[in-house]
Amino acid sequence: MKVRGNIFTAVVIMGLLLTGFSDSLNAQVQQGSNSFTPTRIEKDFDISTKLDNPAWKLATPLSIQYQTLPDPEAKAPVSTTVRVLYSTHHLYVAFIAADPNPKKIRAQLAERDELNADDYVGILLDTYGGDKEAYELLVNPLGVQMDFYRSGDDENASFDAVWFSDGAITDSGYVAVMKIPFKSLNYTRSEIQNWHVQFVRNYPRNARYQLSWTKVAVGNACLLCQSGAMNGISNIKGGGTLEMLPYVLASQTSTIKDPENLNSGLEADPIQLRAGGGISYDITSNTSIDVVINPDFSQIETDATEISVNQAFAIFYPEKRPFFIRGADLFVTSENLYYSRMINNPLAAAKFTHQTEKFSLGWVTAYDKNTPFVIPGQYESDLVSSTLNSYSNVLRGKYNFGPETFIGALVTTRNYKNGANYVGSLDGQVKLLDHYYLNGQFSYSNTDEINDTVLFNDHRKFGKAQYDAALNGEKFDGTMMSVGFERQSKHYRAEIGYQTKSPTFQSQTGFINKTNTKGVSLEQSYSYYPAKKWLSQGRLYAFGNWNYDFYGLLMERFLMTGVSNQFAGQTSVEISYMLVNDERFREVFFKGIHRWMIEVESKPIEALDLGMDIDFGKYIFRTSNPVMGKGHNIKAFVTVKPTTHLQLGITYNYSTLSSVDDNQRFFKGNIIRLTGNYHFSRKFSVRLISEYNSFDDQLQVYPLLHYKLNPFTKFYLGMTDYLDQLPNSSGFKDFRESSRQFFLKAQYLIQW
Repeated sequence: MKVRGNIFTAVVIMGLLLTGFSDSLNAQVQQGSNSFTPTRIEKDFDISTKLDNPAWKLATPLSIQYQTLPDPEAKAPVSTTVRVLYSTHHLYVAFIAADPNPKKIRAQLAERDELNADDYVGILLDTYGGDKEAYELLVNPLGVQMDFYRSGDDENASFDAVWFSDGAITDSGYVAVMKIPFKSLNYTRSEIQNWHVQFVRNYPRNARYQLSWTKVAVGNACLLCQSGAMNGISNIKGGGTLEMLPYVLASQTSTIKDPENLNSGLEADPIQLRAGGGISYDITSNTSIDVVINPDFSQIETDATEISVNQAFAIFYPEKRPFFIRGADLFVTSENLYYSRMINNPLAAAKFTHQTEKFSLGWVTAYDKNTPFVIPGQYESDLVSSTLNSYSNVLRGKYNFGPETFIGALVTTRNYKNGANYVGSLDGQVKLLDHYYLNGQFSYSNTDEINDTVLFNDHRKFGKAQYDAALNGEKFDGTMMSVGFERQSKHYRAEIGYQTKSPTFQSQTGFINKTNTKGVSLEQSYSYYPAKKWLSQGRLYAFGNWNYDFYGLLMERFLMTGVSNQFAGQTSVEISYMLVNDERFREVFFKGIHRWMIEVESKPIEALDLGMDIDFGKYIFRTSNPVMGKGHNIKAFVTVKPTTHLQLGITYNYSTLSSVDDNQRFFKGNIIRLTGNYHFSRKFSVRLISEYNSFDDQLQVYPLLHYKLNPFTKFYLGMTDYLDQLPNSSGFKDFRESSRQFFLKAQYLIQW
């Protein structure tokens, strides 16, 4: 009872602190005062950094004149002029970015969406004017693109759109231009469009300067609310677009003749041919249908291996497949009830999305040939692969009542020949006052297990219930609930949350890997912006959790405190300490699991990016007979850019754990990943990735030749090669190939 009393006291104190800082409770979020009407042109043209088309002279010049960071009270240190045109089918944007020393401009030929260290300019485009979501289109001085879909402060990097860009460095800075098809955007069907817009520039030098067209107040956490207005856009055409994305794939696989003898050599299988593709139809500017038949969802962009030797729970990896990426933001809820990678290898899949200023609707349906399972639990979870067929549906609806206030519903179903899983969920958020939010989610699941203990037969119990994790045909249901109260601002942020997951809650189309828990979470942070040459910004924070199982037994309590600072040379340092950390694992209650965490990252010059993340102290060795251990984990990386075309990188992960009593070594190992990219142009590149994993004694090699006309029209020629190390040996000569695959893939986007 004493622990629960302490939790109640902490909640009361946090609630009092929520109203105790300097930002005024009655401050109003205001739309930026800047507004303009873009110039309409009758004839489309090809963009060029020469800006030699006479139409550019008709556009009213705008100026990016404010700093967002590091000093929001200061003017922009460099001049940036923006001109905007539009036709029936396209939006045109030109940036003239002056620079007192063009030789210091940071620009790299690289993959799209990987240019955060570069100079760049761009536009945030809220086509519904609701200040909740926006397209974020950015381009560096060489014309390389980045695009994101922003929702509040979250940027979805998996979003890709078809648009055109160019860039060139000049004697006085650089010029960048964009041509954005309206058919690549969603917006209302009004004859006159009034959109919210923000023009931005990233200017990385000794510090990283972020510049904006409208003034962005430090005390206002809503960035999109402080955009300007682009009014009077008339008679534009989007929607009615039909797209086809066919592909062909040829592959040849070789596997080892005798898995018990690494010297037995490889045996080649026949060449395999595969074809398929997708069709997308934009019915209107805000409604679309996507269908894929026999898609190739293999991962060209390989996932970096994570150290999982002491991980008790399944690891989350991001989605990279274009079909699931498009419109993915519509399906997001605070809990991961839809995880598209649980649809693994579909024979066919379809998606419908509809979005207006007030209402959005999304539906995904798929027939999967190799269905995976995440079977959650209290102390561990299991990721189970299978050859089972399943039929999945995901339906999401969301209604916006006003700025940052909505109610939503999500339904997911997965059906097998002899089993099913159904989940229903309601979620919402209410903006109570400026900076203050109340949010919550309630979910119910019903599971009818398949009966296949050969596939999975772990009899660990789901709490005190009669049910267990084995796939033995049991039927059960479960619930999940979360509620939170937040205060958000640039200076002070705080949150109180309460979450529960019953022992038998499962979301088989989602990523819920831990259940049988309920608890309180508390978080506070204070950000400061001194705008000094040596220190631009920093943050002090503390957060903690008190978690119980569903029957009231204390499972975990922790409190972490930390500080992070952004120094000169684009160098950030974060130090945190686990001040309190007690946890029950497999009925053993461990106390005093203290540890330090240090994270350093620096981009001192254009050609160098490096960082290191170290944590050290005490950890639980998570086995069937857990014990306390001491150890450390290191993650380090270095990226070198010797030329505009070449990038070389190395990442190093190391982990070790020993007994606190007798220094007995539980495990030690590392993963080293080397990456080399050479870009002949924005479209054509060659890449080599090699990765050594000492835990598996395996070396992996991935060469790839890559031509990308746009985010969807691509050509790949590559190989995956796996080499295993001979027992009781060391050295490169002691590796033998265990499997190898060559592949050639081409896909082409056809638009009408």
